[in-house]
Amino acid sequence: MSVAHALILVGFLSLFRMETVAAAPTDESEMVHGTDQFEFVYRVKLPRIAGAGRLWMPLAKSDSYQTVKVKKITAPGRWKKLGDRDYGNDILFLAPGSDESDGIIEVTYQVKRLEKTSYDDDKASDPSRYLRPDHLVPVNKTFRGLALEAVRGKKGDLERGRALYDHVRQRMRYDKSGTGWGYGDAVHACEARAGNCTDFHAYFIALARAAGIPARFEIGATIPADKNDGVIGGYHCWAEFLADGRWIPVDISEAAKHPKMAAYYFGHHPANRFEFSTGRDLVVEPGPAGGAINFLVYPVLEVDGKTVKTETEFTFRRTNDPHGS
Repeated sequence: MSVAHALILVGFLSLFRMETVAAAPTDESEMVHGTDQFEFVYRVKLPRIAGAGRLWMPLAKSDSYQTVKVKKITAPGRWKKLGDRDYGNDILFLAPGSDESDGIIEVTYQVKRLEKTSYDDDKASDPSRYLRPDHLVPVNKTFRGLALEAVRGKKGDLERGRALYDHVRQRMRYDKSGTGWGYGDAVHACEARAGNCTDFHAYFIALARAAGIPARFEIGATIPADKNDGVIGGYHCWAEFLADGRWIPVDISEAAKHPKMAAYYFGHHPANRFEFSTGRDLVVEPGPAGGAINFLVYPVLEVDGKTVKTETEFTFRRTNDPHGS
């Protein structure tokens, strides 16, 4: 990327950051800026197993924005670390038997996380893979038509990406009622115009790829900013797209819930995040009988080739004061 392009990119993102200064305090209270540090425990309670069990769960790792130390892993029986074929994720694999039923898997992490802004790719990945469709994120005529209409008159992938970001947050509402939400199904999101974070970002990624902009999916958890320990209610996911040689982070579902922070969530992720894995349709060997993993945040457990639910809990203990008090 040229110096001129770099200055334009910095100026463009800085402009959107300045727009957030007057944001409501209730929105800002959910964010940690700068740096956050915490201990994070990922705990899985296995059900009673009568048959041949196999389990896959994410193992978080370090990158440019998070430093991850695995302090301890406890599991019934022997486990091993696998890698997926396409995205470089680490995955814990375990084959629990009936004598290991009702057992506990627990992974304890020490994490230092930085507020994320646009950055050069640190995952040594081929951007072209982020133009290809996923099983639930097709690149078809419908998405091409919507994308081209949304980016009409925009110049460069940064402006075009912003246009798609605005299109999604204005078109969709955050709503977890009914059925069909939560799978990251871009077609369902497009038709229902509602869903959770997986649906918002599946729709965005489908549009971006249809417009020829590489985009990728990431998933993990948000660490509460207003307390220093406790249980985390569930997962959270977000996306990134490539513009002028740099990855631009976006969080459209949070922008939809907090419209005054929409400028911030284009080009920023707060420090109180913890990423588990990246990508969709994860291929791993040995893999589930059901095929590629849609996305990996909760464990995938199969018993005799059939999917079985587990009890999963995330807890955290902050090891710094994010508000400096």
